[in-house]
Amino acid sequence: MDYIISIFEDLTEITPTTIAVVIAVLAVVGFLAVIGPKAHFNTKSVVYGGLCIAVAFILSYIRFYHWPQGGSITLASMLPMFVYAYIFGPAAGIAAGVAYGLLQLIQDPFIVHPVQVLLDYIIAFGALGLAGYCRNNISLGVLLGGFGRFMASFLSGVIFFASYAPEGMNPIWYSMLVNGMVIGTDTAICFVISLIPQVSSMIERLRSNAI
Repeated sequence: MDYIISIFEDLTEITPTTIAVVIAVLAVVGFLAVIGPKAHFNTKSVVYGGLCIAVAFILSYIRFYHWPQGGSITLASMLPMFVYAYIFGPAAGIAAGVAYGLLQLIQDPFIVHPVQVLLDYIIAFGALGLAGYCRNNISLGVLLGGFGRFMASFLSGVIFFASYAPEGMNPIWYSMLVNGMVIGTDTAICFVISLIPQVSSMIERLRSNAI
């Protein structure tokens, strides 16, 4: 029981500033949803993007494990971003992923170098949008997007976190092990959930309504 409670206790780490940002995002989404029929631009992608970012952000704080140097195994927090990219394509997915990464940077930063920030927050989360290249299979999209994030964080680990490797352990193997355990497990959770028939059917209905 204590473990179950501990999974959700990280939700208390969400700061008032971030709550305000999320509320502002949802307010903009609601406003665009109302004016959408009268606007001269496609508001669906903006509305869906805002909602997916908000849901992903909340899920990212339901943690099964949190690595001290950043990164967590969560309750499929990346899945909303994969779904968004699957529906609206890679360009929109990458843009939403970057926005999501910036939100993570504001809320839970672990910074050692500007290039590390670029790799771990901008490129890594932007890479989730690669799922949009698999327009006919959301499960393959999950694997592609997850691999993209893994590669960005793997490079960051090799370059900037080598000092955390146990003595005598090659930094390449250390980064592969850590990111494989954290991002690999997180991706695997999303992959398994995407294979559930009810979930895949819901995603297809969302896609039909959005397009």
